[in-house]
Amino acid sequence: MAREQPINAGVPGARPQGGAAPKPEQPPAQARRPAAKPERRRREKRPRKPIPGALKAIAGLFVLAIVFIVAAILGGGGGNEEADGPAPVSGTPSTPAEAPATQTPEDLGYPAFATANTTRVGGADAADNAAGVALAVHPSIEPAQQPDAVTVVDGGDWTTALAAAVLTAPPVGAPLLVSETDEMPDVTAEALAALGPRGGRETAGAQVFAIGAATVPADLRTNRLRAGGSVGAAAIAALREKLSGSPPQHIVVASSAEPALAMPAAAWAARSGDPVLFTAPDKLDKPTATALEANPKVPVYVLGPSAAISSNVVREIDQAGGRVRRISGEDPVANAIAFARYADGSFGWDVNDPGHGFVVARSEEPLDAAAAAPLSAAGTWGPLLLTDSADTLPAALRGYLLDVKPGYTTDPTRAFYNHIWVIGDQESIGVSEQAEMDKLAALARIGGGK
Repeated sequence: MAREQPINAGVPGARPQGGAAPKPEQPPAQARRPAAKPERRRREKRPRKPIPGALKAIAGLFVLAIVFIVAAILGGGGGNEEADGPAPVSGTPSTPAEAPATQTPEDLGYPAFATANTTRVGGADAADNAAGVALAVHPSIEPAQQPDAVTVVDGGDWTTALAAAVLTAPPVGAPLLVSETDEMPDVTAEALAALGPRGGRETAGAQVFAIGAATVPADLRTNRLRAGGSVGAAAIAALREKLSGSPPQHIVVASSAEPALAMPAAAWAARSGDPVLFTAPDKLDKPTATALEANPKVPVYVLGPSAAISSNVVREIDQAGGRVRRISGEDPVANAIAFARYADGSFGWDVNDPGHGFVVARSEEPLDAAAAAPLSAAGTWGPLLLTDSADTLPAALRGYLLDVKPGYTTDPTRAFYNHIWVIGDQESIGVSEQAEMDKLAALARIGGGK
């Protein structure tokens, strides 16, 4: 049950994680060829204007990355609810006394790109979001900021896209981009050029890890894993083990039939380096069983309720691998929260108190979980949470964010802060939801301290 006040009220000794919120900027528009989106069911792809030139687009991506970083570092430090909010992206907001009850946050010029406690990666699809996230984590203005390699996934295979998030974890550190089977979207090509992967010892010289049928440039040193589905996920796990030089510490098994229940696994894979394998609801997939048999002493964590992965499958996993534990919630929103709260030794986020980063995406967009995974391996290192609506924050998510809401009694600069990355445009997660998340993440004053 959510607490009525922040749980760290009166804690004076925490070190600040950031400073004043920046004035948000409107991110540059970016054009690309529409990517195949089998999972998107809510809206049609919006038409875009052609890109005038690659250099201009790359420069735009650089600017976008810089804005993301400034917003995350400065705005991510959290804010006092009593302090002034950031300047709006456009328009002049009315004062509360002047604003009619029917006005929406958009009418008031709500700063949807970044607020004091949230930062939006507002792409129209997963390819856009992946490009924005990759350049936020690796701005690549200087050679030291460039990744050794980039993972390019097939936008038509969400299972291998989620599994590929494990390559984001150290020591490989490869951000993820989304491509197609017949061509690479413009935004992906421009981001890849801007990232400028050079290859390195940790990537065995590869500049690109191409997953499945994803199209990649022919002039880059590429390590391609052609398999998809459960076979592809097992191949990615084997590649990760080969590159890191050590077996996994834990393994996550997710549902191949319920993408929304599997989504949180990508963030943990990026955070920990623990591979993600997949199974059908009623019978353990053979590639997964083979991978588990190769690691018989590695603990296995099944993600999702018995309706998604049955007890019979759990028994098969127990026979094939190490000890098994289940992490579950009755629906995708609750399932993601359960994973965020979970802890078992060195496994699990154990986020049950203030002072953390969070990533929020739509439950209908599994590719967005893969696109956002690098945010869980850098910056504020946050778990993935889900919303199932574009208009209303789910009650379970609201309760969880309230439960970990930060507070202070005397000195806000010595408090814990929360920061939330919002993934997707306003058709995926509306500004009213973002406004509520900003309020729930804001630092609140508790008690009568001066």
